[in-house]
Parts: sequence; C-alpha cells; structure tokens
Amino acid sequence: MILAITGASGFIGQRLVDVALRRGHEVVAFTRNTSLQIPGCEMRPWTATPNLAGCDAVIHLAGESVMGLWTTAKKRRIADSRILGTRALVAAINSMAHPPEVLVSGSAIGFYGNRGEEKLTESSPPGSGFLADTSLAWEREALKASATRVVLLRTSLVLGHNGGALGPLAPLFRTGLGGPISTGRQWMSWIHLEDHIRLTLFAVENLDVRGPLNASAPWPVRNEEFTRTLAASLRRPAFLRVPAWALRPLGDFRHELLDSKRVLPEVASTQGFGFQFPELGPALRNLLG
Repeated sequence: MILAITGASGFIGQRLVDVALRRGHEVVAFTRNTSLQIPGCEMRPWTATPNLAGCDAVIHLAGESVMGLWTTAKKRRIADSRILGTRALVAAINSMAHPPEVLVSGSAIGFYGNRGEEKLTESSPPGSGFLADTSLAWEREALKASATRVVLLRTSLVLGHNGGALGPLAPLFRTGLGGPISTGRQWMSWIHLEDHIRLTLFAVENLDVRGPLNASAPWPVRNEEFTRTLAASLRRPAFLRVPAWALRPLGDFRHELLDSKRVLPEVASTQGFGFQFPELGPALRNLLG
C-alpha cells in the first residue's frame, strides 16, 4: 500500500516510517520542513491543502507537542494544530474522486479526562478538561471523512528509546531523584513504541477496525508502581515523592500528571491484536536494558 504519513519526522512518525518500509509499504511523508529528506520516502509539503493523490491510506500524526508549560498560546497551538490540521486533511480527502481507503487519525486518551478508578474502554463517554475537549473536537473533524473508513487512535503514554515519556524521565531517575507524584495512586496508561507502531499498521490493514481504538497496553499501572518499576529497571532508588503543589509552575499541564486514566484496549483485544509488551516491567527492561 501507499501510506501517507503526517508527522513523519516526529518521535513516533520516524519509527512508523521505518517499520512501514520494512513491511513493503510505500511511504509519502508530509512535513512543513521542505528541505527535509527521509530515506525511502516520497516527500510532500504539509500545507492547508495537502496533496494525497495516489495514497491508499492516511496516518495522521501531526500536532503540537503537549509537553511543556501550558500558556494560553501553547494551548491554542495544541488545539489548532489538531483540529484545524485534521479539518484541512479531511477536506482534501472529501474532495478526491478516489479517496484513500482508510484514515487513521491520531487522538489521545486525554479524551477520557480524570476518571479515578473507572475502567475506560472505547465505548466510555468523553471526560472534561482542556485535552478532553480538544480530543473530542479533533475526533469529530476526522469523522467527517465521509467516504473513508476512519480509525481514531487514542494514544496513551508512549515509551520508547530516547524519546516519548522516557526522554525526560529516564535521566531524572538515573540520578536517583525520581519518585511517585502526589499520592501515587492515580492510574497511568502506557504503551511500548513498538506495540504502538504495530497497532497503527494493524488499524490500516484490518478492515474490521473502525472508530475509536485505544493505543494502550492491557495492563495499566498506578503511578507509584510505574515509578518503582522504572527505578528498578535503572537500579536506582525511587523514594522521593513529588507533592502536588510542586507542580503548580506547570500550569494546567500538571493535571495530566495528577489525573487518573485506567484505559483498556478492548477493541484491539477483540480484533485479535497481540501485544508484544503487555506488562510494564518487560517493556522497560527492553527499552532500558
């Protein structure tokens, strides 16, 4: 298949391109950096009217990173890059005489908001808050692709080599300064990068997958267990607890560290997708050696 991938130069996008090419797919990579070249890919500019001619599938990953201080301008970039970017992509799809067969559109488990002990599946209703509202609007834009199968890839905390959540966390824990956040009782949902890539391509290739798809490992953990397991993988202590008040300088982003999301990949399991890394310990050992 010919896969169009937006966000192809990002942390997830780079690995997705590599795996897709190894599987024999052709890749059309979209980027705002017109001087960028990705080996093995046809490069096209990411514009307000993206050219999707000849593409069999679209994987839409482009968007402003949610990491960092959420100023008013930052929140506007987070929302606009997702909502307006998806709107432009869908308009391009709907204008085509022969549109792509499938659109796998990135979303996030932020859709569910802070839900405490509740087990969250794809059929759970949206929550409240900035990311929940943004994710809901983002998904609604994707679902306007009228003649194309649409998959809404709700991504959890992605763990990978030299990037994702482990990028800032691993160096901190190596110094022995890591530890639980607040009570440590909040649920954290996560996924190994390789499983995320495999699930994304599974969504492209499996015609029965449509609508919301939780990109989350089947065994979420509490924050306290996550920090303890990460510290053990690095052979470091993790006894320093970060109080909730210490996160106030992060503004609204602190809620993403304090909120509880116990997300389960019900659709992936029902459709027969097999996770290589369903449990946190083996996933971290694989990534951190």
